[in-house]
Amino acid sequence: MVTQRRVVGAAVLLFALTLVGPARPLAQAIQRSMYVSVLNEAGAPVPDLGPSDFIVREDNVAREVLRVAPAEAPMQVAVLVDNSAAARDDIADIRRALPEFVDAMTASAAAGRKNELSIIAVGERPTIITDYTPDRAQLQKGIGRIFAQPMSASYLLEGVIEVSRGFKKREAQRPVIVAIATEGPEYSSRHFDLVLRPLHDAGAAFHALVLGSPSSDISDDANNRNVVLAEGTRTTGGRYDNLLASSALPAAMKRVAAELTHQYLVTYARPQSLIPPDRVTVNAARSGMTARGILMKAQQEQGRP
Repeated sequence: MVTQRRVVGAAVLLFALTLVGPARPLAQAIQRSMYVSVLNEAGAPVPDLGPSDFIVREDNVAREVLRVAPAEAPMQVAVLVDNSAAARDDIADIRRALPEFVDAMTASAAAGRKNELSIIAVGERPTIITDYTPDRAQLQKGIGRIFAQPMSASYLLEGVIEVSRGFKKREAQRPVIVAIATEGPEYSSRHFDLVLRPLHDAGAAFHALVLGSPSSDISDDANNRNVVLAEGTRTTGGRYDNLLASSALPAAMKRVAAELTHQYLVTYARPQSLIPPDRVTVNAARSGMTARGILMKAQQEQGRP
């Protein structure tokens, strides 16, 4: 009788293991990737980093970094330029800063693929000066058509919305927005949520360079603009630089180009889950370095860097 019970027990255990067996693949890790910038204390890109140099967390839970490689996928870059009346004294420096930025961003990438850039003015209303192209000559012609619009205000937030929707419609795989703004009045009349939502939906990295001393404007439009600049850059792995003088813009744009063209593709493992993370962060493992990143467009789900 005892022997029979043991046989029956073993059979039940084997049957239970058979039922559990097929479920194991559900617990296997999946891979996600991020585009990550790493800068040293001088603001220059840090080369030759590996998996041990990065710390990736999902909702504050550390994940294993599997591999790190140079980011080689071509970018789709929208350059938003404030050409409102407030930018009148800054236009010369803006036009001086953009050519080298264009040259750096349109250099040949892997397998001969090039980044595509567009130039969009946001004074009075968002206006495409040069549509997306890798052609330097076309972009340089567009730079020559940047002039301040008299008696106009900035519609930067409207420009971010339109560009973000355009990225999503054309299924841009590595979208980037670089905004050159001033501290002049903002007339978009858009709540910051209505701007940040399409920005995140597009999966675009947002970088902002703001010219002039911080404004004392406390209007709703100014507050919405300030929140978009701060949160839009922070949550998408972008940079936010406030330049007191527009003469500093050429050097700042060089730094932006260097950062964008020296990013890493960081791939990490996470357990399968029906609930995606609310927040994904990346940090440098060593002191003296700053890391910022954004999930690849196809893998964003609901996670936010």
